[in-house]
Formats: sequence, C-alpha cells, structure tokens
Amino acid sequence: APSVRLSPASRSLFDEPLAIAVQGLGPRQQVTLRMSLRDETRELFQASARYQADDDGELDLARCPALPGGSFSGLEPMGLLWALRPQRPFWRLVKRDVQSPFLLQLEVFEGHGESPGRLLAQAQHERAFLRDGVRRVPVREGRIRATLFLPP
Repeated sequence: APSVRLSPASRSLFDEPLAIAVQGLGPRQQVTLRMSLRDETRELFQASARYQADDDGELDLARCPALPGGSFSGLEPMGLLWALRPQRPFWRLVKRDVQSPFLLQLEVFEGHGESPGRLLAQAQHERAFLRDGVRRVPVREGRIRATLFLPP
C-alpha cells in the first residue's frame, strides 16, 4: 500500500526544508498530491500538484518534477508549501500566535482528474515557529511594546 514519508517525520520549524516522498505506488503511476492547512481563523489554504512515480513506484519531490495542471509545475521540492493559496480571495496566511504550530495535511490521490480520485495515502505534519525550549518574554517599558525570545 502507498505511504507518505516526510523528513523531518512529524514536526519541523517553519523555515526548515521538508522532504516529501511517496512509496509503494505502481510503476509510472500518476497521482495528485494535495497539501492543506487552516490558519488561526480556520480559513483553508490548499495547493496541489500532479506527479508520476518512477519505474520503481517511488515518488520523491526532490527528484520528480510536478507535471502541468496543478498549483505549480517543474522540480519544486517545497512547492506544495509555497504554493498554498486561500479559498477566500485576497486572504493572507498570517501567524499571530507563534507558540502554536500550523498543522499540514498531505493527501495522495489516484490519477490527475479535475475531481480527486481515490485517496491512496495521507500524512500530517506540524510546522512550528519556536524551537523547543525557547522562552517568550513580553517586554513592557514605558511606551515600548515588544517580545523577547530567549534560546534555551
């Protein structure tokens, strides 16, 4: 059965690369990958890309280019992240509470049709803004308002 492999596996910092691969596909099988996340106001952001597995049924986004017809095309290992678009026009992805991560949902669908085919695999991943152990200290001095982030 197909499975998604993410590296780092379950959590990473927002500015770190995220490696995405799918294993267990058929040779040269066509699939559509869809990435979703909801912001703090519950607004949905999505991106999708069409791919074809290699002869061994492997799909590594660092080596396989996205085919035309999705949110982007070409060799873009992080394309599913930078191409996220809101469902509501002109909405922006803004993070107000850096202490909570964004939760990404990755789904792998069969084929390249306009409507998604059968769901083959899925995975979740957290994109955090603070490394473990970082302390957030509010600063209030006179008219100054700031936040100090202290490493462990």
